[in-house]
Amino acid sequence: MSIAAAAAVACTSPLPFRLTAYDGSGTGRADTPFGLHIADPRALRYALGAPGALGLARAYVAGDLEFRGVHPADPYPLLRLLADDLRLRRPTAGEATDILASVGWRALTPIEPPPQEASPRWRRAGNGLRHRKLRDSASISRHYDVSNDFYAHVLGPSMTYTCAVFETTGTTLTQAQETKHALVFDKLGLQPGQRLLDVGCGWGSMALYAARRGVRVIGVTLSREQAAWAQQMIAQQGMRDLAEIRHQDYRNVTDGQFDAVSSIGLTEHIGVRHYPSYFAFLRSRLRPGGRLLNHCITRPVNSGPVKAGAFIDRYVFPDGELTGSGRIIAAMQDNGLDVRHSENLREHYALTLREWNANLREHWSDCVGEVGVGTARVWGLYMAASRLAFERNAVQLHQVLAVRPTKKGDAAVPPRPWWHG
Repeated sequence: MSIAAAAAVACTSPLPFRLTAYDGSGTGRADTPFGLHIADPRALRYALGAPGALGLARAYVAGDLEFRGVHPADPYPLLRLLADDLRLRRPTAGEATDILASVGWRALTPIEPPPQEASPRWRRAGNGLRHRKLRDSASISRHYDVSNDFYAHVLGPSMTYTCAVFETTGTTLTQAQETKHALVFDKLGLQPGQRLLDVGCGWGSMALYAARRGVRVIGVTLSREQAAWAQQMIAQQGMRDLAEIRHQDYRNVTDGQFDAVSSIGLTEHIGVRHYPSYFAFLRSRLRPGGRLLNHCITRPVNSGPVKAGAFIDRYVFPDGELTGSGRIIAAMQDNGLDVRHSENLREHYALTLREWNANLREHWSDCVGEVGVGTARVWGLYMAASRLAFERNAVQLHQVLAVRPTKKGDAAVPPRPWWHG
C-alpha cells in the first residue's frame, strides 16, 4: 500500500482534495488546486502520535506536511474545503495493520513536537496553579512577547489585537479598529477629565484613543513587550500627562476608583472559575455610577467544556478558556453589576482575521525573518481556522456593558442607548 493510500484510509472517499506523499504516490481529486503533501515520514509519526488536529498541526508547523494551493500565511480556502467536505473515520483492525505495514512500525515511536509548542497543561503546574499570577504572566509572555515588529506587520498601524468593528465589508482594518475604539469609548460615556482603567491594554491603542480625547488612562498588561511599545507611543504622541501604561497584573492596581473600566480581550485568559473574583475586583475599581465594558471571545453555549482545543492551547493561548456570554453576564450580575447591553460581533471578528491573514501574507518574508517560518505558519493556520470558526458560529465575540449602580440603584444612564453602531 502506498503512503498516500495508507493515509487516505482514515478518510471517507472520495477525497475532496489531492493527497500526495514523499514516495511519489497520490490519491484524491486531480481537478482541484488544493491538496496536502506528506513531505517527510515524520509527518506520519506526528499524526499517529497525536491523532486529530494536534498531530496534523505539528506536522504542518514542522514543515513535514505541506498545504498545496494556498499560501501558508492564509490557508483559509483549504481549511474551508476540509471543513465542508472531508469526513474522517476510524480504520478497521485489518486496515490499521496494513497501514503500519506500509509506513513501518517506527511510525509509532514518539517524536518531540516542534519547538513552537508549549508544554501540556499538567506540566505547566510547575509554574503555579492555573490562572495564578506567576503562571498567567508566563502564559501571556509566551504569546505576546514574540516580536513587536512581527505584530506590527500583522496587526497594521493600529497595533490592536482584538476584534474590529466594520461599517461595511469593504471598510479598511485601520478604520474598523478606530470604529471599535469609538464604540467602546461611547458605550462607556467617557468625558474629558474622567478616569479610565484599561485592563489587558495590549499595545495601548484604547488608552491612546481615550487620552487623545482628554481622558486620564491607566493601562495594565502582563506583557513586557507590549508595555514598552505602548510607553514609547505615548511619549511620541505627547500623552504622558494623560496616559500611563504599566507592566502589571490588573489585580495589583490600587489607584482608587475610576469612572470606567475597559476589558478588551482579557477575559479569555483569566479562567472561567475566576470570573466571580475578576468581576468583583473590576466592580471595586468603579465609582458608583461607573461603567464597565467587557469585550471577549465567547462560545455559543453556556455549558460544556471551557478549555481551548489542543492546538490553540499548545501553540497560541496556553491556559485559555471560553464560555458563553450568559455565564459572563451571570458572573457580572452576581457581583453587583447592572448589565445594560450585550452585543455579538462574531462576523466582525471573521472580517478582522481576514485582514490579519492578508497582512501576514503581504509581509510574509519580514514576518518569517522576525519569528521563523514555523511560528509564522502557526499564525497563518490559527488565524485562518479562527476566521472559519467565527463564520460557522463555533465561537462568538461579545461586548457586555454594565454599570455599578449607586446605593439607591441609580445606574446614571440615558433612557435609550446613546452610542452609534
